[in-house]
Amino acid sequence: MIAETAVVYAGVELGDGVAIGDHAVVGKQPTLGRRSTATREELPPLVVGEGSAILALAVVFAGTRLGRGVVVGDQACVRERCKLGDEVVVGRGSLVENDTTVGARTRIQANAYVTAYSTLEEDVFIAPGVVTTNDNFMGRTEARLAAMRGPTIRRGARIGGGAVLLPGIEIGEDAFVGAGAVVLRDVPARAVVVGNPARQIRTVPDEETLGR
Repeated sequence: MIAETAVVYAGVELGDGVAIGDHAVVGKQPTLGRRSTATREELPPLVVGEGSAILALAVVFAGTRLGRGVVVGDQACVRERCKLGDEVVVGRGSLVENDTTVGARTRIQANAYVTAYSTLEEDVFIAPGVVTTNDNFMGRTEARLAAMRGPTIRRGARIGGGAVLLPGIEIGEDAFVGAGAVVLRDVPARAVVVGNPARQIRTVPDEETLGR
C-alpha cells in the first residue's frame, strides 16, 4: 500500500507487499554541498524488497537496496548507495548515511546515527542515541579523505544507548558496548566494555552469544 501523500520517484523498484507511509519520500537523488566528499553521479533507482515498509515522513535515497521485510521507521532516513539486508529495522528518527552496509536482522533503534562508510554485519543491535563517526580530522585537511572510514561492527555485537564510536574502529563479534561508552580503539570479540574511554570489564557469557 502506498499512501496518497507519499512521493515515489520514477524508476523505483518496489517488491510485492511493500508499504509506504504518509509523506514518505522514496528514491530521490541526493543534493550535495559544494564541499561534500560524497561521490557525485546520477544514481540508479532505489530497490525495495518484498514486504518492506517505509513509514511516515521517512526518506530513502536512490542508489540504495533494501532487502526483504525491512522497516524504515517514521522520520528515519537511509542515504544513497546503502545496502540493507533482510529484516533490518531502522528506528524512528535514525539516520543511515551513504555507502553503508547493514547485515540481515540488524536492529537500529530510535535516534541513532550511523555514519557514512560504515559496516554493520548480521544480527547487530544499535541502541537509541548511538553515534558513530568517520573523520578524525573533522573536516580539516585533504589528508582526511584517504582515512575517512566508519566503524565495522561484527556479527551479533551490541552497542548500548548513547555510546560513541570513533572512526575506523572494529567492534568484535558478540561484543557488548555499555551505555554511554566512548570507544577509542578496537573491541575484541565477546568483550564487554564500559566507560570513557571504554575499557574491558569482562567477557560476554556463552548463553548471550549468537551461537547459543
